[in-house]
Amino acid sequence: MILKEFQKRVLASVRDHLQRLREWRERAAPILEHDPEYDWARRAWPPTAPSPSYLPRRSGVNAPLPTFCVKVPTGGGKTLLAIRIIDLVNVHYRRRQTGLVLWIVPSTQIYNQTQRALKDRDHPYRQQLDVSSAGRTRILDKGTAFRPTDVRENLCVLLLMLPSANRETKESLRMFRDSGGFEAFFPAEDDLDGHRALLEEIPNLDVFATGEGLWRRQIKTSLGNTLRSLDPLVVLDEGHKAYSARAKATLEGFNPCMIVELSATPPKEANVLVEVSGRELLAEEMIKLDLHIRNSASVDWRHTLLSAVEHRDALEAEARAYEADTNVHIRPICVIQVERTGREQRSAGFVHAEDVREYLLRHPGIRAEHIALKTSQRDELKAIDEAGGLLSRECPVRYIVTKQALQEGWDCAFAYVLAILTNPSSRSALTQLVGRILRQPFASKTHVPALDESYVFCFQRRGNALLREVRKGFGLEGLQGLEGRVALDEDDAARPNEVAHGQRERFRAAARNLVLPAFMMRDAGEWRLVSYEADILARIPWDELDVAPLYDLVLDQEDAGQMEFRTGLDANVEISHVEARASEQAEVDCYFAANHLLEVLPNPWRGHAVAREVFDALLARHPRERVLGNYVFVLEELRRRVEAERDRLARRVFGELLDAGAMRFMVVADELGFNRPPQSVQSRAGARQANRDDGAPFTRDLFERTDEGEVNALETSVATYLDRQERLFFWYRNRSRKDYFVQGWKRNRVYADFVFTLRADEPDADDPFHRVFVMETKGLHLKGAADTDYKRSLFDICSARARQTDWAEFVPAMQDKVVRFEVVDEDEWKSRLNALLG
Repeated sequence: MILKEFQKRVLASVRDHLQRLREWRERAAPILEHDPEYDWARRAWPPTAPSPSYLPRRSGVNAPLPTFCVKVPTGGGKTLLAIRIIDLVNVHYRRRQTGLVLWIVPSTQIYNQTQRALKDRDHPYRQQLDVSSAGRTRILDKGTAFRPTDVRENLCVLLLMLPSANRETKESLRMFRDSGGFEAFFPAEDDLDGHRALLEEIPNLDVFATGEGLWRRQIKTSLGNTLRSLDPLVVLDEGHKAYSARAKATLEGFNPCMIVELSATPPKEANVLVEVSGRELLAEEMIKLDLHIRNSASVDWRHTLLSAVEHRDALEAEARAYEADTNVHIRPICVIQVERTGREQRSAGFVHAEDVREYLLRHPGIRAEHIALKTSQRDELKAIDEAGGLLSRECPVRYIVTKQALQEGWDCAFAYVLAILTNPSSRSALTQLVGRILRQPFASKTHVPALDESYVFCFQRRGNALLREVRKGFGLEGLQGLEGRVALDEDDAARPNEVAHGQRERFRAAARNLVLPAFMMRDAGEWRLVSYEADILARIPWDELDVAPLYDLVLDQEDAGQMEFRTGLDANVEISHVEARASEQAEVDCYFAANHLLEVLPNPWRGHAVAREVFDALLARHPRERVLGNYVFVLEELRRRVEAERDRLARRVFGELLDAGAMRFMVVADELGFNRPPQSVQSRAGARQANRDDGAPFTRDLFERTDEGEVNALETSVATYLDRQERLFFWYRNRSRKDYFVQGWKRNRVYADFVFTLRADEPDADDPFHRVFVMETKGLHLKGAADTDYKRSLFDICSARARQTDWAEFVPAMQDKVVRFEVVDEDEWKSRLNALLG
């Protein structure tokens, strides 16, 4: 793995310290013969360390115990650093590639993650250990028996949880009891002299007291005693959790050669050798900042959850576009914290995990496999981890519901959205969960703003208290110095560090009467907004999919194989082509193909039939090995074809619903208010105000100001043109995912760039505008693109339907208004606007 600059700095500091430790240890050898209390580890401590005063520790046999801590924030790669430090200790301090490493973690979650990575020979962590040990690595747990030869000949890493090692009484825990499997480490039962000699060397071994005197005591053949006899290197993950008197005594009692701690928030007593700042992580693209927090004024947790779901959906749309350009898979996940999870704890007044699951399943497009519960009683992530993990392309999980199980020791780079559904008076949720959504996927910025930041949704919190919680959470994750990278979004209210800008006084009364049309469905005698999944996708006649053009796909013979890379110890890499050899029994996996098509063809039975149809046609034209060798290529072509056919049939369904009157394009005063201008817009403190091209301020903007960041160069030019037109009454920038949208026959909603109004030829003081335009601008690079063509077609339908005489029957103020929808391209926007405004 390629190290980040701060990781290189950490390892360089550790290497230098280890070399000093070895030199002082060798220098102290003759002194220790006369002065056993001589603490050479303390003298080796660098005065330039972040903790200049060294707090000495001693092992269970009263020997100096070198101890140092590496302070690394959440998301900084503590596990990778730990593995590289093991190698440094072996090379520069222990001077051998073998021996025992006691890797201690604080929780089951961290234990399982670490064990899974270290046991996987294809994982970079395990590969690094194998490099350090020349391929002789063994990963153990407390139930694994091992022998002296295993430790002499291998690098043995024994994983333990801190509670397992933290003794309450000598007989309370299994690892300190006499057990089979470790007899080879101790003298034979009848070798009393051997027992006595070993106890003189290691006096803190547990024994059976069988009589009076040292020679009558017999050493227990326990795992605990075995560890004490092997001078292990102790690696302590989340080291700040091991500073109770009992925990410190337990660790020192293992007689380690050294203790290496890694922590985001080490206590004052820690010997911090080197520390990493949050700003270094941000500079190295390892964390998702800014952190955006949406604080809803609603008292209903469902509104907060819906906002989080819609934002996650929008992020997934961005991620799919990013994957189409880069082939880098990101599947944004929403982590949802509830108040209760137990089977008997479901009651009114508390948000239960099952309440959230049921609500999510009622949302169009969310299936049962998209949701996973992580509680103390139910861990649905375990099976996912065993099947390849949350980062796998095949993993379907989009929502993780938890109470406290993810508060520490878990961070998934695909977790983007955090929904806090706990009682607003609870102050711990944000503090404890903020770090769970900060890790940047693949430690590399996408340069898609939405995918390089993280998001929190909660409700009924006080703004200042909310910021304090988040800043405290940043501190608990070791991210001090980044507290300013938090954006707090209040519903229709000014946020800390932001200013609300209302509508200009002279436009306010008229803007109240502006209600834009939307596609509505008749449902039980009422009109509601169109739902893509429920109203369009559900009506598609999938049996009319035309995949016949795929029968004649050209299958490249060269694609029927795979590339093999071969490298040895030198830098040369051999690349060879391996021909595919399909056995006569090999079959095309149409079930996998159906699963591959689920996002475009949600009916798996139909997906299987379509895949079988295409592959049978190809098998009739090509040898089996060629078809199997081009399996992935065929799947991708099939997915593209089915997607195109889905959109073709969806457009037909859309038109049929309109023609039959089941769907109408009409004005309804929707309670969500999405089709009205917002009452105010917010700008971040210090943000520059958008002005006209000539530097003059806008005068016909509906709002008192618009931020420069809200408009690009093309949009600024269009806004400048509009602002200079005498016939124009007001205009405003329609914000994506916040303001007015049109739902067409494709999944994604269409948010236009501008809404503007024109005065009537003879203005009426009571009715100052007569015409309304909804306009989308497109740069030259998007002219002729499929998405542009779709929006143009949709807007043409909108304009045609808006000309119908009864389209505004439910909002009298809009009945005499003319509404037009336009898509204008960069190379012709001025001429189009001249024609529209002429």
